[in-house]
Amino acid sequence: MTVRVYRDAWGVPHLRAGGADELAYAQGRNAAVDRAWQIEVERHRSQGTTAAFLGAEAVPWDRFARQARLDDTARRCMDALEREDPGTAAWVRSYVDGVNDGLAEGARRAPEFARTGLAPSSWRPWTPLGVWLSAHILFAGFPTKFWRDAVARRLGPEWVGVFATDGPGTSGSNGWLVPADRTATGAAVIAGDPHRFIEAPGVYQQIRLACPEFDVVGLAVPGVPGIAHFGHTGHVAWAITNAMADYQDLYRERLRRAGPDGERVEALGPDGWRPAERRTETIEVAGADPVTVEVIETGRGPVIAVGDGAADRAEPDGAPAGATGPGVFGAVSLRHPPRVREDLGFGVLPALLRARSVADVDRALDGWVEPVNVVLAADTAGGTLHRTAGAVPVRHPDNRLRIVPAWDPRHGWRGWHGPMPRERVGGVAVMANQRGIAEPLGVEFAPPHRAARIRELLEERAVWSAKDMSAVHGDTRLASAAPLLDLLAQAAPDELGLAARELRERLLRWDRRMDAGSADAASFAAVRTATVRRLADHPLLRPLAGLPPVPEVFRPWLALVPRVGYALEHLLVADRLPLADRAAAVRAAVEEVAAREAAADGPPARWGDTHRLVPWQALPADPPEPWPGLSGDHDCVLATSSVPGVTDLSARASAARYVWDLARREDSAWVVPLGASGVPGDAHHRDQLPLWARCELVPVVTDWALLAEERPAPAEPAERPESPGAPEPPEPPEPSEPSEPSKPSDRGEK
Repeated sequence: MTVRVYRDAWGVPHLRAGGADELAYAQGRNAAVDRAWQIEVERHRSQGTTAAFLGAEAVPWDRFARQARLDDTARRCMDALEREDPGTAAWVRSYVDGVNDGLAEGARRAPEFARTGLAPSSWRPWTPLGVWLSAHILFAGFPTKFWRDAVARRLGPEWVGVFATDGPGTSGSNGWLVPADRTATGAAVIAGDPHRFIEAPGVYQQIRLACPEFDVVGLAVPGVPGIAHFGHTGHVAWAITNAMADYQDLYRERLRRAGPDGERVEALGPDGWRPAERRTETIEVAGADPVTVEVIETGRGPVIAVGDGAADRAEPDGAPAGATGPGVFGAVSLRHPPRVREDLGFGVLPALLRARSVADVDRALDGWVEPVNVVLAADTAGGTLHRTAGAVPVRHPDNRLRIVPAWDPRHGWRGWHGPMPRERVGGVAVMANQRGIAEPLGVEFAPPHRAARIRELLEERAVWSAKDMSAVHGDTRLASAAPLLDLLAQAAPDELGLAARELRERLLRWDRRMDAGSADAASFAAVRTATVRRLADHPLLRPLAGLPPVPEVFRPWLALVPRVGYALEHLLVADRLPLADRAAAVRAAVEEVAAREAAADGPPARWGDTHRLVPWQALPADPPEPWPGLSGDHDCVLATSSVPGVTDLSARASAARYVWDLARREDSAWVVPLGASGVPGDAHHRDQLPLWARCELVPVVTDWALLAEERPAPAEPAERPESPGAPEPPEPPEPSEPSEPSKPSDRGEK
């Protein structure tokens, strides 16, 4: 096996091999050496075994992963790939071989293994598919349906639209395409930034993959082969944002136990009571007793919440006789395309690497499944592409809004949406999770502010270059501040105290830029927080304060104060709350903040003092790391999201920034929040953080002569170290075909 590994000045791996499968091996081995801790955590997340070394706090996710059958779904998808696309399956297996050969070396470099007593363990052929699925299972935000169900039942259906706005973990990504006639080189430029929870190590890895068939730079997901979302082959470049499509359904189930010990479960479906799959699994928990989890799957899908309260009601409307009574209990099941189709779209990944035109990208994306994305692409011949990609089922409109009854045949799936929406690129194209090309596929979209602002900025000059794009990346104007400031402007000065009047005048003069060094931005954020808390306590909204008894992993989608914070712009203009109450909340908030600022010692607080980065870490550093203050806010192009009303800290932001130049690939640029290495103490562990915080980019290097070569990767597996402490958590049991009850038959179209 001939594999050569190079690094640029930022530690970015450039991998070179004699063929595509050898290159997949090299990519897997590199991920294991550079990101061993990260990818092993992701493997355990997909299996539901993280609590065995992270402790009781990890149990809620492990329970969900087991109940949703993530690992089993990944296995089924890999089995189907083996049958239908053996070439791609062999490519994935080569990647897994590389991971397994590099894990021992990677674990020796990563101190987290010693801290937790975790030993690396062999990956299975389907593990990369499980890593991908677990990273995206909540991406489409199906828990929002629990929230809408609660709002409709507690306040009335007319209230649902008031909260119909971007919620936790769903959007913030930007992407734009400047066509050839608007650039200095006469070739298109694509730029943007994916918005996710910031993780340490980062969720995207800068990488180059080269063999005789292709030479691609892009952003890979550690633990997954290829370059799915953001890549440049030298001939064609592509990028994505979340389409905000709705393609996952929640069903209100009625279940009953059967058999002498209740070991069998039946579910009420359109054809009456039918057997459901049932098994029990054990979650091992570091420092605590094991937890037993009941795993049930009906003809709709895996049960992810048990109890009538999970659907925020006690009795099911329209259910046939026998749906209630002794022994019958409620639950909620999840139906989603990868489970139904036994496909994640992995056949697309090697096809993208080989793409040389937008037509190639377009054809490849016809096979994409999860998640559903909006795609921009351009090639060196002048071709452009703007389309959606993914699998969206055709079903009753109510399925897209709320939890629907499992026994009602109207709510079954009836095939797949097609063809997927697309539009011709006639000038600048922008994707920012807004309504538009993907509107037929979704229900809730991000507010239009980021998309409108990007277009506005791109119209400010006639000609653009790749190096100009960071000015768009870093824009901090907050258009969503308008409703609050409008209400503040309507407040008569004599209604406010002296300090509040002065704060009012300062905020009305403010340029509405959420810059880290801005005291006015900090004051606005403080007034916003105080307003959110007052509105959340309004008598009309108080019925939403008590969460339905859903599993802990879904609770961020149902907490009232964050929901009010995300929907503040709508709440301040909608007539559901009396205007006098909205205005009074803003006046009281200004008084509160003005009094606090007047009493404070020292210089005025700046936005960056409280709006600081807080990445998610499976094992936080000890002592805690200092993280920088940030410019931007949720509805800025520089989307560094906080949770208004709860905290100014930013857990979500740009997980990478990129600029793809179609004239000269070497003029492209990129940056990630932390660095190329996942190893603490490595020179490239945090070296990009200061640049990322300032919205600066580092160059994409394509000249092999400018790279430093490392020693060749060994072709034979290395001996793995013994565990430094606790044993490797037990693997989930191998899936087997149940003898009784039989597998559910209602799996929909494949």
